[in-house]
Amino acid sequence: MDQQKVIEGCIKGIAKAQQELFNHFANEMFGVCIYYSSNRVDAEDTLHEGFLKVFQNIKSFKGKGSLKGWIRRIMINTALEKYRKKSPLYLLDDQYIESANDINRDDIVSNITADDLIGLIQELTPQYRAVFNLYALEGLTHKEIAEKLNISEGTSKSNLSRARTILQQKVKAHFYVSSKNINA
Repeated sequence: MDQQKVIEGCIKGIAKAQQELFNHFANEMFGVCIYYSSNRVDAEDTLHEGFLKVFQNIKSFKGKGSLKGWIRRIMINTALEKYRKKSPLYLLDDQYIESANDINRDDIVSNITADDLIGLIQELTPQYRAVFNLYALEGLTHKEIAEKLNISEGTSKSNLSRARTILQQKVKAHFYVSSKNINA
């Protein structure tokens, strides 16, 4: 892909250039979107909304960083905007948590897949998922997270701590349910 020609084509609104840019980055950006979404449909919506913003704002890309990084930032910001609009609360079933507390950590680590873990992260509330992803995956500080999400640093720290606790419980509960199904 001749990046400069594609960018120029996108600035002019040429559909073929937009399609080429989308095809080049869509799979990788979908991976970014899935980390910030509760399911594949939401991730696809975020991806499409994000690319609309890319095409609307491509003229502002100055080439100071990588195009991929610029697009990635738009995808993350789009996902975070969606997070701000909705914030349902998901609670774990206490029955699973209590029954799962005795499970050996090494058994969990050796038996959980990356897809399982991504699925469990997606079950976090949008607030917890956003803070967790920004901290754990993007490497942002609590100060940066607070600015990006319009929350206090204390709230960022609290949300991260709560997200970790919930994830640990969900992993144990998931493993408990999975092992019961295998042994049944």
